[in-house]
Amino acid sequence: MTGPIHLPDRYDEPDQLRDQLRRLLRHRALIALGIILGLLAGAALALTRAHTYTSTSEVLVRSTADPFGAVSVAADNLVSMGTEQQIAASTAVAVRAARLMGQADSRAAALEDDLRITNQAKSQVLRFEFTARTPGRAARGANAFAEAYLADRKARNEAAAQRATRSVEQQIEAVQAARKKDAEKDTEDDTAKAVQSELDTLHKRIVDIRSRDTDGGDIVRRGEAPRRPSVPGWPTLLTLGLAGGLALGLLLAWLRSVLDTRVRSADEARAALRTPVLGLLPAGRDEDEDLLTVGRQGGDRAETLRALAYRLRRTVLPDGPGRILVVSPRHGAATEEVAVNLAAALAECGDEVLLVDADPGTPALTTRLPLLPDDARGPEETSALPEGGRLVDAGSAGRFACCPGGTGSPDRAGGSFAVQRMPAGSDSRTTVVVTRPLLEHADALALAQRADGVLLVAGLDTTRRDDLRRVHELIGCSGGTLLGAVLDTGRRRGRLRAVLRRRPGRRPEAEPVTPVVELPAQDDTLSVSRG
Repeated sequence: MTGPIHLPDRYDEPDQLRDQLRRLLRHRALIALGIILGLLAGAALALTRAHTYTSTSEVLVRSTADPFGAVSVAADNLVSMGTEQQIAASTAVAVRAARLMGQADSRAAALEDDLRITNQAKSQVLRFEFTARTPGRAARGANAFAEAYLADRKARNEAAAQRATRSVEQQIEAVQAARKKDAEKDTEDDTAKAVQSELDTLHKRIVDIRSRDTDGGDIVRRGEAPRRPSVPGWPTLLTLGLAGGLALGLLLAWLRSVLDTRVRSADEARAALRTPVLGLLPAGRDEDEDLLTVGRQGGDRAETLRALAYRLRRTVLPDGPGRILVVSPRHGAATEEVAVNLAAALAECGDEVLLVDADPGTPALTTRLPLLPDDARGPEETSALPEGGRLVDAGSAGRFACCPGGTGSPDRAGGSFAVQRMPAGSDSRTTVVVTRPLLEHADALALAQRADGVLLVAGLDTTRRDDLRRVHELIGCSGGTLLGAVLDTGRRRGRLRAVLRRRPGRRPEAEPVTPVVELPAQDDTLSVSRG
């Protein structure tokens, strides 16, 4: 038995790269922050290190490990360059260098910070690199440390020679004392000759020790005043800072995209819900714009909502009336806008549509819709309206009924109130129900069992993937059917433009005259005024 064979697509990898690039570019603020930090770091480095100079001096180290008693031993084996490098970087050498530069001993630690000592492998040359603000000071520092190291090494060699000389002199004294004792005993001539030979050897040893060179090294390269700074200039450092900042910004953007749990694309919503995305609403609809656009206004957003209704009418409701529940995971999504325009688009298809507002926590939906005046309604339309219902004028799309349910009081019983507003299954009208968010109230779970399908409205870049997974699980457990999702990309205007538009003292822009409906408190008559 064989399963389906996966054939690699040559376009898979470029698509993934483009998707990754889009994910990174969503966090442009972090990329800009990284670039700014890189430029600041480059500028700081240029300010602190752009005017520093480094001078180098080199010292050849000669053998000093027991140079007075070694016989037939290679000079390389008598020098421990690691030890000499540590001695050259010691405080004693720094104090000598400070005195040679005419500074106090307390400045030795500061001079050590500007010194760098290196030694190449299989080499007996120590390199002293001294950094300073001026070329002359850099050269004086490098030469001072080289001379201080040689002076310290010479002092150590002289101390070693003095110790060796004292040791040989003690041996001579011991031999002479033994010779006096033998002379008192009248020993043989052979013994006296042997003692004399030993004394001669010891005296020759003292001569050899005193004739040795105790310098221990030579300066093979003296430090000179450098002509150029030791670090690159402003253009190079700023370029490096820009490159480093860009890399830092991309890293921060990548980490942010990895840790971000919000839905960023239709593919992510489809994967979380395991259902198709039926529509992607383009940017539009400011707070002060009309809620109903299908049949009354144009635009990409209205056409997208109209296409959503045609798609649902063809796939979900092909046999006639049905009940569709429009709900969002949390507050903030354009749930009411989708429900109202979906009802208008279905009415445009020729259906008798009833819009049910099952959200008791908000003001009545009819107060934000263009209602048809009582004198414009026909007898049949009036008799077909449900109790408390109103007719909405959707312009060229026609008319549809709206059953208000909002009271503005969130304390009203949510689940039972929503179920009471849901019409019976024998109703001949297509019903669109809008209710409170699913993850904040239980209304939608009670309505999902009685509806033919649930349409989820989620905000792109604002809804979390975990919320979509919970919605899929809750609707499935309640016995409802999730038809798909509609993603809202947000509003058209930015915050700055909205603030400028509402700035005090600015004349409002001319707006088209639209009817404003006022609902009386006691009777059912409607008064229409022009605004």
